[in-house]
Amino acid sequence: MSLSLARPLAVITLGIFVMALIMLVPVATADKESSPVIRVNISCSPFMVDDPEFDFEFKRTLTSMYSKGSDLGEVIATAARIQPLNVENWHTEWMKTADHFKGVGDAAYEKGHLTSAHDAWLRAATYYRTAEFFLHQNPDDPRILSTWQKSVDTFQKAMELDPVHMEIVQIPYENITLPGYFYSADESGVKKPLLIIQTGYDGTQEELYSNALEGVRHGYNVLTFEGPGQGEVIRVQKLPFRYDWEAVVTPVIDYAIQRADVDPGKIGLWGISMGGYLAPRAAAFDDRVSALIADSGVYDMAAEEVEQFKYGSPDPENTTRQDVLDFIRENKNYMNADMYARMNNSTSMEWLMTQGMYVFDVESPADVMLIYEDYTLDGILEKIQCPTLVCDGESDSKIGGQARTFYDKLICPKEYLLFTNEYCAGEHCQLGASAISFQEKFDWLDDQLHP
Repeated sequence: MSLSLARPLAVITLGIFVMALIMLVPVATADKESSPVIRVNISCSPFMVDDPEFDFEFKRTLTSMYSKGSDLGEVIATAARIQPLNVENWHTEWMKTADHFKGVGDAAYEKGHLTSAHDAWLRAATYYRTAEFFLHQNPDDPRILSTWQKSVDTFQKAMELDPVHMEIVQIPYENITLPGYFYSADESGVKKPLLIIQTGYDGTQEELYSNALEGVRHGYNVLTFEGPGQGEVIRVQKLPFRYDWEAVVTPVIDYAIQRADVDPGKIGLWGISMGGYLAPRAAAFDDRVSALIADSGVYDMAAEEVEQFKYGSPDPENTTRQDVLDFIRENKNYMNADMYARMNNSTSMEWLMTQGMYVFDVESPADVMLIYEDYTLDGILEKIQCPTLVCDGESDSKIGGQARTFYDKLICPKEYLLFTNEYCAGEHCQLGASAISFQEKFDWLDDQLHP
């Protein structure tokens, strides 16, 4: 059918995230001198800057505070130097901060202050990762590889001093290997439940340190990894995402169950962000997964663009998913012109599309939109057999609105968990609310796997 172009396209609207701002306001009385009164903005305003995407990444960086991977003053000081919409400035300023604390760690190490060296390196690794984040506009930018490598190297230096034993592993996959980190609950070598944690559209496994640490605290061995489209695999091996993620997770489990310290009957799989599509897809085809966390549940990666196109259609009720994708395919030149115009005025839109072109290895925004055609769990979710926790966020600004549909389609034992804004846990993957997030998810996981 024919779709109208009468209304402008809006592929994904990114909201601002949630964090209460506390202000001290003097209040005068007739009998007393002015005294401070704390007033809280319960609407959870933007945290640092008037740029939704930059603001989101600032808060993402701050979330690492939960495991000493960042610090409040360092992030605020860096934010104060950054100009909204200026990705070059973003890279420059975060590199300054990262280099500084890498140097602090180096100096501490030379003096024998190993705890201080560990902590400074851990924070520097986070800041290098943040510095690299917006560089993907040009996939050939040499700073992508060099900045990412500094993050990885600095993280691994920190982990050599970490109280938790972490082993760098290589997981056989087709004709290459996938990078992984294996965190041991203890060094006894005794079989324990395994929690496999994976990131999504834009993360690296170093960012999963907080999650892994929490898993170890709960008695799990933890395995993180990066697959096609992620971390090292896209940056070094140049392998883009694939929709049939079971082809990735199956060899990861094959590797894990060969280890003497893994209980093959107790394997949890936790997919974060786009991992909320990837991990469930894998679990649907591998019954060795004993418990699954979809965080958040992603039913169809094309859903947002389909809904926006339906809104602009003269007959929205009868406009199908395939109608929308066919329209994009038949009008790629128009779509690309429209999207590039929007990208020029929005950091969020620019990042969304350039990141998509980078991780899917496609040439244009229209190609990004079309590649989502295969990224649906329609007819797949019903195959999942293991207990599944489906997470949702009240104010998820990235892929919100799908978790309930995802949950409803499941026929396995299941639980739906909505994180609210009461304590600002409603953002994408509960960004900024690690304590609430981990308590709820690990309590559920413990009930399934009994570590």
